[in-house]
Amino acid sequence: MQITGLPLHRLHQKRLGGEITTLQIVQAYLERIKAVDKELGAFLYVNGESSLVQAEAVDKKLARGGKIGTLEGMPIAVKDNFNTRGIPTTCASKILKDYVAPYESTVTRKLIENGYILIGKTNMDEFAMGSSNENSAFWPAKNPWDLERVPGGSSGGSAVAVAANLAAGAIGSDTGGSIRQPASFTNIVGFKPTYGRVSRWGMVAFASSLDQAGPMTQDVEDAALILKAISGHDELDATSLKVEVPDYLRSLNQPVKSMKLGIIKNLDLESCDSQVVDIYKESINFYQKQGVELVEIEIPNLEHVVATYYIIGPCEASSNLGRYDGIRYGLRSDAKALKDLYEESRDLGFGNEVKIRILLGTFALSAGYYDAYYLKAQKIQNIIRHQFKEAFRQVDAIACPVTTTPAFKLGERINDPLKMYLSDIFSIPPNLAGLPALSIPAGITKNNLPVGLQLIGDHLQEGKLFQLAHFFEQNHPIEKPKLMI
Repeated sequence: MQITGLPLHRLHQKRLGGEITTLQIVQAYLERIKAVDKELGAFLYVNGESSLVQAEAVDKKLARGGKIGTLEGMPIAVKDNFNTRGIPTTCASKILKDYVAPYESTVTRKLIENGYILIGKTNMDEFAMGSSNENSAFWPAKNPWDLERVPGGSSGGSAVAVAANLAAGAIGSDTGGSIRQPASFTNIVGFKPTYGRVSRWGMVAFASSLDQAGPMTQDVEDAALILKAISGHDELDATSLKVEVPDYLRSLNQPVKSMKLGIIKNLDLESCDSQVVDIYKESINFYQKQGVELVEIEIPNLEHVVATYYIIGPCEASSNLGRYDGIRYGLRSDAKALKDLYEESRDLGFGNEVKIRILLGTFALSAGYYDAYYLKAQKIQNIIRHQFKEAFRQVDAIACPVTTTPAFKLGERINDPLKMYLSDIFSIPPNLAGLPALSIPAGITKNNLPVGLQLIGDHLQEGKLFQLAHFFEQNHPIEKPKLMI
């Protein structure tokens, strides 16, 4: 019987029906990891023995007649920037290579309360800084549909874990598209919720005003299940929203007819790969044929989003990474003088991309430049928020591509940061505006590469995105590309 690769809600149904056990599920995923992950590089840590013990405990509970939830006993991978008690949390950085977290992040604590099994911690761009997973201090993750291509970043390891059937689901973090872009590149569902919907406590910060955790899954229903589990107010996070968390499963089968889907009139599609544009247009035409009204809208300041993001992000990163000083925790040099200790520890511990962003951020925050750069970027961010708010007076959701191209080749953009940064032009706006957004598989290019469709929702309207995405998934099936491994 096929186990790996099935959505976790279907695995749960088979488990309740007595077709498989939790132990068999976990064993199948661990065997798959052992067989292929040396080549894929999705995991930085595999939680093997503990996972099997937990799986046996769930089966014993079920045998005694106990009730188990859908996520209970399910092997889920977690990006390695979430603190997990007693387990390494490295952020794919040498500076945290031997760091073991003494506490649990709120996201993983909520998953523990739902009985999940942490099957492992996944690879990523160092401190979540990158769009290709090539900035990991240990090794790059590889796209399972084409091993010569990137899986996207920074949540590339989580994307590979789900796409290559190494985990039943995964958690990623999204600062400027780091869940949605790798989801698009690897043919899975990736969901970034409203800023504040999911607590950031215990998630290692890159840019505090932009970071948000979310699920990466085989299908929309799994994303709804996991998002429900990890959402909710958290007193430990000052940015956490004190609002009710809906039952997203109720949104899945609601009709989409007469819903209004926004099409951005001033969207720059000329910079996109032609196949990405074709798949995007075919996707919105599908919605129109199903009775969804397409409404042209305008977000006038979209041309400024990349520049705005790459000022705000590095500025906040510069501040957040100041805590890695070689004294309190993490890598420490042998220098005797305090100044040398700071410098050498950071020079040895941080990779090039992290250093670049620290330098950019420190410069933009320095005396004489704060008003010219950071303050101006925040003003543009507020304008963008307002423009999206106005757009959502007319529509239920907005559709656009996730990124400008399908997955690109390993090494192709690593020495061209401008080209790398510009690939995020469509995924950055929801982060700047604090809006929910998802990527759903939408098509396959002629050379067997997946392409996703991005749906952006209004503040706290994740339910409408699930509604539209589930309808698309159920009624617009695409032929999955064949895994290379």
